Amino acid sequence: MGSAIYFRRDKWAAMVASVWIQCTSGSSYCFGIYSPLIKSTQSYDQSTLDSVAFFKDVGANIGVLSGFLYSSIAGGKNSMAVLSAGAVQCFAGYFLMWLSVTGAVPRPSSSLMCFYMFLAAHSQTFFNTADVVTAVENFPGNRGTVVGIMKGFLGLSGAVLVHTYRAFFAGNPSSFLLMLSLLPTLVSLLLMFFVRVHHTDEGDDLKYLNTFSFISMAVAAYLMLVIIGEDFITFQTPIRFLIFSFLLVLLLSPLTILLKAQLSKNENPSECSLHAEIRLLEATNPPGNMDREIAGDINLLHAMRTCEFWLLFLVMACAMGSGLATVNNISQIGASLGYSGMETSTLVSLWSIWNFLGRFGAGFISDYFLRKKGCARPIFIAITLLAMSFGHAVISSGLPGSLHLGSVLVGVCYGAQWSLMPTITSELFGIKYFGTIFNAVAIASPVGSYVLSVRLVGYVYDIETSSGVEACTGKHCFALSFLVMSFVTMVGFAVSLVLCCRTREIYKKFMLIRPLS
Repeated sequence: MGSAIYFRRDKWAAMVASVWIQCTSGSSYCFGIYSPLIKSTQSYDQSTLDSVAFFKDVGANIGVLSGFLYSSIAGGKNSMAVLSAGAVQCFAGYFLMWLSVTGAVPRPSSSLMCFYMFLAAHSQTFFNTADVVTAVENFPGNRGTVVGIMKGFLGLSGAVLVHTYRAFFAGNPSSFLLMLSLLPTLVSLLLMFFVRVHHTDEGDDLKYLNTFSFISMAVAAYLMLVIIGEDFITFQTPIRFLIFSFLLVLLLSPLTILLKAQLSKNENPSECSLHAEIRLLEATNPPGNMDREIAGDINLLHAMRTCEFWLLFLVMACAMGSGLATVNNISQIGASLGYSGMETSTLVSLWSIWNFLGRFGAGFISDYFLRKKGCARPIFIAITLLAMSFGHAVISSGLPGSLHLGSVLVGVCYGAQWSLMPTITSELFGIKYFGTIFNAVAIASPVGSYVLSVRLVGYVYDIETSSGVEACTGKHCFALSFLVMSFVTMVGFAVSLVLCCRTREIYKKFMLIRPLS
């Protein structure tokens, strides 16, 4: 018991526990695996399925409630409360969906199914808020890196869950829904006691964080090799168990970082100096003209009165909305272009890899350029939006291999937003209300998804099948939709340049309070 308490009070134990929770909490990224089952068992058309996907996006991205809950509970138990609330929602949502698709209960209305999906996906915001905010609180001097690691493992979680499913329930997507109701719930409940804030600075944080980065890259590389290998080799059940076992070893390897950090830990009276300095300087950064100079640690209502908040919101609506529209329809896009079920499943799994690379890479690279070159972080949003626009244009062409190349570009750039946006939010508005504000900005994701996925992609697709054809085939099914999304992301690129200009002076001042080591 004493050993458990010792680890619980260490920020590296919190980091390891948060990484493991993130690895199982990205079930919303697996929608492409079980969406055909929902469509067939519930007799939905494409617009209705896109409506279910929209409520998934709403649930997975409207995390203001989790942010308020985290900020309102003091005494170090905020993470436990948030994770517990997430576990309850995860189990309830996916379990009710499983009962529905298996026929254990009468077929629910589409509105009720949308509610089940919302509830299941909403749990992800609670897991994510607890893990990301705790990590930023524990490592304020390396916030871009830790956000990239947390968001990166969340991006990988889709592939992790899919390979767990294939090892134990291959070919039975209804069992996958049951697994999604149990696995993230149990993992979060078992590990929530370790996810706590510890304001300590041991001097070599970056060294250990780089090891986390290396492990995440190793997991991503391994998953990518397995996913690509499945295109050429049909793995039998024993091989799938072996693949899963090695993946489990990789996911357990962060324990070595915890052990090394504990062994080399050297307590000293000034261990809180770095954290205290950063918090003091952020909190005392005086508010001038709120359109040009943003104060540290301001609340949500104060943040919403700034132009920077709404510029960031609009940019995220363009980027995240178009990214979600892509992943939500990737199975149908593949089918329209003649891809097999295994190929579309592979694309869904690979999306998790590209999502990870964007999340991890944007956090790590932007942190490096900010620390070493003084480069403002919003410029990376502009770069990724430009590449994203090109990716949508590639998919719209319908040429051979276009979906593979386009999904890589869109997946990486979409993932990058989930690392850049929270980090920029913490830098512009401070850490105290960080969980609430970044979740408020994230509402842009379902807003953009509704407009682009439901009102654009679903509407155009149903027009193409209005003549009585059950499924649309050919590149014309999605060509117009993705051309429009290419234009939308170019608009986002232009807005991001405005954000870069408006925050340039803010980042110059931020560099004065940020540790340069």
